[in-house]
Amino acid sequence: MMNKYFDKKDKEILKLSQEKAKLAAQLAAQKAKSSISGFRKELRTSISTAIVAAFSFLIALVWKDLITLYVNKVSESSPVQGQLFSTILITIICVIGIFITTKILSIKEG
Repeated sequence: MMNKYFDKKDKEILKLSQEKAKLAAQLAAQKAKSSISGFRKELRTSISTAIVAAFSFLIALVWKDLITLYVNKVSESSPVQGQLFSTILITIICVIGIFITTKILSIKEG
């Protein structure tokens, strides 16, 4: 009679430990899927940021060329002053752009 009782309890314990192992495996699978999902989201964000930065750099170069061309036309008598004016103007435009971008991004985060 005692052996049947212990056999029954052993089977229950074995069944519970198998269920526990199955649940642990499911939990690990869910964590892995979540990590992969987070990684993919972060990767997309990084790629998007890199592409936007590349386009922004291209736009900045085109504007720099335009401003330099304009300043050189206006100040043909003194090219050094023209380059100085061009540098100062581009610096001011970039600083304003950085300031505006920083304000916009800080509002979105806050």
